[in-house]
Amino acid sequence: MAAATRERALEAAVEVLGTAGVRALSHARVDQRAGLPAGSTSNWFRTRRALLAGIIDWMAELERADFTPEVLEQPTPDSITEGLCAVLLVQTGPAATRTRARYALFVELAADPELLEPLRRQRREFEQWTDRLVAAAGIPDPVPAARALMALSDGLALHRLTVDPELDVRPAVERAVRALAATA
Repeated sequence: MAAATRERALEAAVEVLGTAGVRALSHARVDQRAGLPAGSTSNWFRTRRALLAGIIDWMAELERADFTPEVLEQPTPDSITEGLCAVLLVQTGPAATRTRARYALFVELAADPELLEPLRRQRREFEQWTDRLVAAAGIPDPVPAARALMALSDGLALHRLTVDPELDVRPAVERAVRALAATA
């Protein structure tokens, strides 16, 4: 029961962030959005900073689950393309609010190194994971290749969230992965 209340609070907090921005985030607003009794969120997260840190960790956990395990088994350029396209469609479709919340946190917390650090740590973990995936697929110069794919993915996600929600990401992802793989 208590874990469910915490999860409801975190889900509601992400909704507040993803729809109204960082400045709208408060314990009271999260309680209201989650349909929880007043003070419930502050039982789990005593301060706003603790709430932000909890949100960051929880979003990272959810985002790790977005990646399909098949991509990890025998990575190939084709499976990387499939995996990136699948993740982009999740992040800009069913998880669009969460993605907007993550971007809002990155922008808003840029001037707060302490709160920004968990976001950067999560980003580094994704970078390292992507480095290993790209290397295992035999793509040369895996670190710069992985950074290029991540930057492309970020740009495509932002474009789908702000300009063209129907953008087909596959052609750009396929072209990038093919070009990176061909540099062998």
